[in-house]
Amino acid sequence: MYAKRLDNLPPYLFAQIDKLKTEKRAEGVDIIDLGVGDPDLPTPPHIVEALCEAVRDPSTHHYPDYTGMIQYREAVASWYKSRFDVDLDPKTEVLALIGSKEGIAHVPEAFVNPGEYVLVPDPGYPVYKTSTLFAEGKVWEMPLSEENKFLPDLDAIPADVLKNASLMFIGYPNNPTAAIAPLSFFNEVVEFARENGIVVVHDNAYSEITFDGYKAPSFLQADGAKEVGMEMHSLSKTYNMTGWRLGMAAGGEEFISGLGRVKTNIDSGAFDAIQRAGITALTSSQQSVADACKVYQERRDILISGLKGLGFDVAAPKATFYVWMKVPDSMSFARKMLDEAGIVVTPGTGFGRNGEGYVRFAITRDTNRISEALERMRRIDF
Repeated sequence: MYAKRLDNLPPYLFAQIDKLKTEKRAEGVDIIDLGVGDPDLPTPPHIVEALCEAVRDPSTHHYPDYTGMIQYREAVASWYKSRFDVDLDPKTEVLALIGSKEGIAHVPEAFVNPGEYVLVPDPGYPVYKTSTLFAEGKVWEMPLSEENKFLPDLDAIPADVLKNASLMFIGYPNNPTAAIAPLSFFNEVVEFARENGIVVVHDNAYSEITFDGYKAPSFLQADGAKEVGMEMHSLSKTYNMTGWRLGMAAGGEEFISGLGRVKTNIDSGAFDAIQRAGITALTSSQQSVADACKVYQERRDILISGLKGLGFDVAAPKATFYVWMKVPDSMSFARKMLDEAGIVVTPGTGFGRNGEGYVRFAITRDTNRISEALERMRRIDF
C-alpha cells in the first residue's frame, strides 16, 4: 500500500513523544514537558495586532507570491544588514519559507541526485536525514563529539564520500547540543565546500536566543559564503511564532533560485497576512527578543544549578533554549523520568546514534514547573 521510501524513514521522534505523553495523561499523570522546543511565551502583542490588521485587509486573502512579498523580503534583507552586516538583494537572494523546516525539507530536492551523499551532523535535527531520504540521497553522518566542541571534523570525511557528496547541513547555535560555533569555523566550511563542490545549508533558527552577552554569527558573514550556499532562518523561536510558520532562506542567487523552483511546484507560498506580521516583527523594536532571552536565562540557571546539585555533569549553554546533559543511557533515562516523575525529556538517540549518552531538556516551561521537575527528580534513584 505504502511507497517503499516510507520504509526507510525513521519514526519521527516528537510524534513518538506525543504518544507517550498522551498515554501518561490518560493515566492521570501531571506531565511536565521539557521535551519539544516550542516556546511557551506568547507572540508579542504588536506582532499579533499586525496580523489582525492584515487579515482584515481583503487583499491578503488571495494566493501569495511564490517567493514571498517583496516587502517581506526587503524586511529580511534589512534585518540581516542591521543584525549581521550582511548585504542581500531581496529580489534574488531572499526567499520566504513556510517555516525553516519546510525549507530544510525541500532543499535536497533541488541539489541532490539519487545516490549522492548529503553530509549530516549526528546528533542533529531529524529533518536533515529525512529530507535526504525523500530526495533518494544517501546520508553520511558527521559525528558531533564533546571532545571537538560538537563541531564536525571535516578532515575525517572519507575522500570517496566527498567525491559523491552534493550537500551539507550544519546548524549553530546547535540543536540539540546547544553548542556554538565561531566565525572561523564558518570560514573553514566555505573553503571546504569550494574544494569539494558541496552546497552548504546553515540552519540558523536559534541565533537570537543567546545568553551572557553572547551574539551568534551568521554563516553568511563568512568570506564567500554566498558562493557556496545559503542560510535558513525562522521567526518561530525569535518571536515565539512557531505555529505561524514563517521563515526565510538567504544566500547566493543560484541556491535561492534552486530552492524556489522546488517550492513553486509544491506550495503556494506563505499567507500574506502572516508575512505582514513578519515585517512588523523584523522591523520594529527587538526588545521583546531581549526580554525573552532574560526569561530563558533565568530558567537555564535554575535548571543547571538544580541538575548539578543532583550530581549531573552539565554545562550552561550560551545559546538556544536547550540543555544537553550526559547520562548513562539515553532511552532508559528518558523513560525513567517519564515513568517515575512524569517529566518529558528528549533522548539523545532521537537525534542520531551519536546522541547516545545524552538527553535534551527544553527550558520552555516557567520557573515554577522547572523547580517542580527538579524536586521530582530528587525522589528518583538514578
